[in-house]
Amino acid sequence: MKIGFIGLGNVGGKLAGSLLRNGHDVTVRDLDRNAAQPFIDQGAAWADSPHAVMQACDIVITCLPSPAASAAVMEGEDGLLGAVKPGKIWLEMSTTDEAEIKRLGALVIAKGGAAVDCPVSGGCHRAATGNISIFAGCERETFDRVLPLLTSLGRRVLHTGPLGTASVLKVMTNYLATANLLTVCEAMVTMKAAGLDLATTYEAIRISSGTSFVAETEGQIILNGSRDIEFTMDLVKKDIGLFQAIAERAGVPLEISPKMVEIFDDGIARYGTRELSPNIIRRLEDATGLSILADGFPAEMVDDEPEEPGYEVARGGRA
Repeated sequence: MKIGFIGLGNVGGKLAGSLLRNGHDVTVRDLDRNAAQPFIDQGAAWADSPHAVMQACDIVITCLPSPAASAAVMEGEDGLLGAVKPGKIWLEMSTTDEAEIKRLGALVIAKGGAAVDCPVSGGCHRAATGNISIFAGCERETFDRVLPLLTSLGRRVLHTGPLGTASVLKVMTNYLATANLLTVCEAMVTMKAAGLDLATTYEAIRISSGTSFVAETEGQIILNGSRDIEFTMDLVKKDIGLFQAIAERAGVPLEISPKMVEIFDDGIARYGTRELSPNIIRRLEDATGLSILADGFPAEMVDDEPEEPGYEVARGGRA
């Protein structure tokens, strides 16, 4: 089976690397040919357009920064859609809008292909090792066809229901992660202001009911000072904005979500769209004059768990 991969950014590049590491026949495409060169050097083929990727491959994966980028790759000149025919499968691994994935997926299905929204969750460091989690929204028959591929990309794979459901759940998880990030920032700055040692503060969080995935990973990167999780403020704003839009369409009067959007709007205005997302703590550092740093913490997140075969996670948490 031939696999196409379009979008070799921070997440996409690591997922494409997992495909090559696991022996798949891969064709790659990115707007930046230089980004593709390391994969070509490892044996991947290169395609000059999205259309050429779909022509050459049985399954095409896209991992792109925005719904607009996905639409351009699908519907633009020399886009994927013109080469879709029965038997082809499109996997959208971008974090995107539910309505847009349904719209684009319907175009693929109308031409006899199949569509899956399958965003990932767990951070770039787990994408690099094949230990990331994957949500997949599609018909069960399609899911069974792509499950062997997904288990070579990630460890835990959850079939979320029909097309679009995975994107809704992914946006929800990013909303929760952002809420965790903001509260960790407030907690660390407040403890520093109260005279507590920050390394001790980190351990208190880690071993307590206050811990979280974000506290244990991004918390370390914040204290190191690198703040580099390969994720930027504009991407956070996109994701929490998508969550807010879901709530508004459903008529849910959220209170915390609009404040989070406001905080990241302010962070972007101060520091720029491409500022690293954990540097949202700079708003509080600037306001207090405090430096939230501690010795002995890593500059980047590294997944130290060995790569393991992936598996489907059944609804209800049963493997």
